[in-house]
Amino acid sequence: MLKRIGICLALVTALVAMTAAPARAQVQGEVGVFAGWVLQDGVSGNSFAVPGVGVFDRIDPKDSFGWGFDVGVLFGEGAEVGFIFSNQPTKLTVGGTTTVEVGDMSVNTYHGYFAYNWGGHDGKVRPYLMGGFGATTYGDVTFTTVARNGTISGTTKYSSTWGGGVKVYPSPKVGFRAGMRWTPAYIKSDPGGWWCDPYWGCYLVGNAQYANLLDFTGGVTFRF
Repeated sequence: MLKRIGICLALVTALVAMTAAPARAQVQGEVGVFAGWVLQDGVSGNSFAVPGVGVFDRIDPKDSFGWGFDVGVLFGEGAEVGFIFSNQPTKLTVGGTTTVEVGDMSVNTYHGYFAYNWGGHDGKVRPYLMGGFGATTYGDVTFTTVARNGTISGTTKYSSTWGGGVKVYPSPKVGFRAGMRWTPAYIKSDPGGWWCDPYWGCYLVGNAQYANLLDFTGGVTFRF
């Protein structure tokens, strides 16, 4: 995981070095903290029955509170590159004929991003759009049942992130913002059948499944 984070930071640093030089006089730094509500959607799979409990065919993190921070470098009139981290303390659930909480878990996201801010370099109201690439980590889950207890090992998956919102600056150095962000993480592919081409032959293809995270947040931004 530390290696993945290091790669993201290195890519961000390289982008800053390549693009910020021509607009050195207008370079600004920005640090933000945010918090809000996170909606989660997991993946489905084969059904399994637990006698006396129910039949289950999907697994999902539970919707809950989340928080995070980002660090960015703004150059020119509106371009921005940076790194964003978020954390969601939640619970893992299994669903089907009923929904059962398995145990506590933590979902973390790590992404390098590029954004564009409208409204001018010193504008007081600045709408923005952003997109990035990185990883989503699903932490270990400790569970306890009547039969036994144990730990489900966590995993890290490739993910992208896309979002937008608005920043409002009542003063030159401190602002507030509200936004939303969608983060799909690739989990697995289910067999989808055969695809055939008259030149390249036939191939077994799959249906990709993504776990989707959608957060709605507000926060504070500091410019320097």
